[in-house]
Amino acid sequence: MKIDILTLFPNMFEGIFRESIIKRAIANQKVEINLINFRDFSSLNNQQVDDTPYGGGAGMVLRCEPLIAALESVKTKDSLVILLTPQGKTYNQQMAQSLTKQKHLILICGHYEGFDERILNFVDQEISIGDFVLTGGEIAAAAIVDSVVRLVDEVINAESANNDSFSNNLLDYPTYTKPRVFRGLEVPEVLLSGNHEKINKWRQEKQIEITKQKRPDLLKGENK
Repeated sequence: MKIDILTLFPNMFEGIFRESIIKRAIANQKVEINLINFRDFSSLNNQQVDDTPYGGGAGMVLRCEPLIAALESVKTKDSLVILLTPQGKTYNQQMAQSLTKQKHLILICGHYEGFDERILNFVDQEISIGDFVLTGGEIAAAAIVDSVVRLVDEVINAESANNDSFSNNLLDYPTYTKPRVFRGLEVPEVLLSGNHEKINKWRQEKQIEITKQKRPDLLKGENK
């Protein structure tokens, strides 16, 4: 899989992509991630990428020309172009799984007050990571990359991915490790039994119980 990120602040990604699972995925050639600064595609002398909005209003708006020029420099017939914006469809685990089927993702990070509406004519999908506003799309892009890359074949253990929260519209079951007793808090006896049938049944029951308590909307299918 190839992922291109169009951003004004490529340095924001450096630490995230040089650690942990994403670093290993890149090293093992499971994913290629490129950072494209669309300021480099500005035709203005000062590399300006924004301007005041027609009709007046607060803030500055991203211009079409540099952003679309950057997009067209990397786009191919296999590309899925995603604009990260608060008005997009709310991101979830099912969307992450569907994105792993793509050969090439292009993520566009907005900034400033917004973007020229005509940019929407050049994107395939709009995504939001929640009903709140960020300074720019970089944090959202990093979250999406992390959620997708870990699901790419052979990046993490397949069993771990299959048991993720939200993978079956349920939250994950509780997990424990040593010590067996910590400050009077004991590991559930069933997990020490060695009976995998009972353990699996307990885990399934706990998934339903926890989801009912913390995210009942998932059981109603509201996030499907």
